[in-house]
Amino acid sequence: MFGKKVLGDGSTMMSVVAIIGLLVVWEAICRFAKVPDWLLPAPTVIGKAIWLNRASLPGHFATTLFASLSGFALAVAVGVPLAVIITSSKVARNILYPLFLIFESVPKVALAPLILLWVGYGMPSKVLVAAVTAFFPIVINTSAGLASVSEEMLQLSRSYGAPMLRTFIKIRLPFAMPYLFGGMKVAMTLAVIGAVVGEFVGSDTGLGFVILTASSTMNTDLVFSAMTLLSIMGVALFYAIALLERGICPWYQPVDQHEA
Repeated sequence: MFGKKVLGDGSTMMSVVAIIGLLVVWEAICRFAKVPDWLLPAPTVIGKAIWLNRASLPGHFATTLFASLSGFALAVAVGVPLAVIITSSKVARNILYPLFLIFESVPKVALAPLILLWVGYGMPSKVLVAAVTAFFPIVINTSAGLASVSEEMLQLSRSYGAPMLRTFIKIRLPFAMPYLFGGMKVAMTLAVIGAVVGEFVGSDTGLGFVILTASSTMNTDLVFSAMTLLSIMGVALFYAIALLERGICPWYQPVDQHEA
């Protein structure tokens, strides 16, 4: 039931047709133009490469998935409380907002080697890179949602003598949930990107590591295979968050998830 609400049947069909059409055109261009596989492999060549590497790719996929989910969870665990703090305190907002903007303006590719130096080689560095990449949308969207409550509603709550915690749970939090989930959907895909960046600089496993090693040997088929699996991962995680949103916020209908 939730699945139908996330994407209408018509929207789903149009998306599937568009993807199939793109793959057909891609395959035709590669075949008829005789594009070398090392330059741009056809979809069938990529599929064959995935099959030939079926013994190793699932393990790399699982490693990247774990790093992405762990980094995302860390970003939510840190970002949401910080959003509550900067919404509740003008002083905290004036201090922290500029710091967040400065932090976000630094390319995460530049931060990754420093994180590797600080926390060491392996999974911790990948998780931390994924977390810092996914952090900004969480804290900004959540704070915007918490601040979106009208002053009239807050005054009405105070006039009835409602405690601050009750006002937060009953008024601020429901208003903020759609904003939070909007940030989570963006952050989830960014966490995948961050995990791959972490694998580029400090890992011997994961799809990012596969891309790095395969590109160094001009194994373009394997590069595209890993990229395909990353795309599938990102899309699946995005819609998993969307399904969760529909379950927790049934009153909210995102504009990009309307029935066709």
